[in-house]
Amino acid sequence: MDKKLLPEVTVAVPPEGLSIGATAEATGVSVEALRYYEREGLMLDPTPRDAGGRRRYGLRDLEWIGGLVMLRETGMPIADVRVIADLSRTPGTEAQRVVEFERHRERVIEDLERTKRHLVAIDTKIAAYRAAAASPGTAAHPGAAHPATAAPTTRLPLPKEDTK
Repeated sequence: MDKKLLPEVTVAVPPEGLSIGATAEATGVSVEALRYYEREGLMLDPTPRDAGGRRRYGLRDLEWIGGLVMLRETGMPIADVRVIADLSRTPGTEAQRVVEFERHRERVIEDLERTKRHLVAIDTKIAAYRAAAASPGTAAHPGAAHPATAAPTTRLPLPKEDTK
């Protein structure tokens, strides 16, 4: 995989690799999460072990872990991360990877748009409370705002009906 596609690793990795504790510290991923990634088949390659059976992570492993962190932080479900990992182990699957990443990109865009709407509502509340604070005696109830400054209502999604 082209290194440009994965986050840059800024820690020196010795030829024998890093211990699981050092890898956790370098990546910000807990030791338990690293073990989980391995157990669930999310690592690109099997994690190498030293003569004593202890995990040793190389530069490529740290780059991959950085990619896993990025995907999880953008909301990719573990099941989809597993699909990406499986595809990444198989040459000639670039078109399928494009489909997976395009699908995830659409979800990220939807999340961003929803977050932008929420930010507008928060900014509106802040403006309403600043105005109320600047004019003592007109304080609004914490959950209420003047209709002219009220945030647009957000409709909560209804639970999907079970059709089985």
